Amino acid sequence: MKRNPTYLPVVAAAIGPDGEGRWLMHRRPAGKAHAGLWEFPGGKIEPGESPREALVREIAEECGLRLDPGAMRERGFAADHPDTRQDVRPILLLLLHCAVWDGEVRSLEGGEWRWCSLAEISQLPKPPLDARLAASFSG
Repeated sequence: MKRNPTYLPVVAAAIGPDGEGRWLMHRRPAGKAHAGLWEFPGGKIEPGESPREALVREIAEECGLRLDPGAMRERGFAADHPDTRQDVRPILLLLLHCAVWDGEVRSLEGGEWRWCSLAEISQLPKPPLDARLAASFSG
């Protein structure tokens, strides 16, 4: 019998739409996994954190926006197939829609930030899990 993998829970934010119908995307900086690819911003859920708490912390650390956890809504999830990630813990990516935020985007931990239309997001090169979530994203 094949053993069940232990997934690494990661949370990501679909922040938007802004006043022009765009969504916030982040380009991974050099030296990081998936460098140069575009993603829904977020990060790992630390022990003792809820997904919403982790997302509030991650987004504040990465770009300075303040998110309202009460206004977040589950949008979808995607998971690695364990066989595709040799010697690496597979990831479970949880996407939350964040329609309420405060502040201006600043790059605090590297990488590029861009507000994109859904059509633009579909054309951006993305890591596999973000690509799957973006493909099912309809605004």
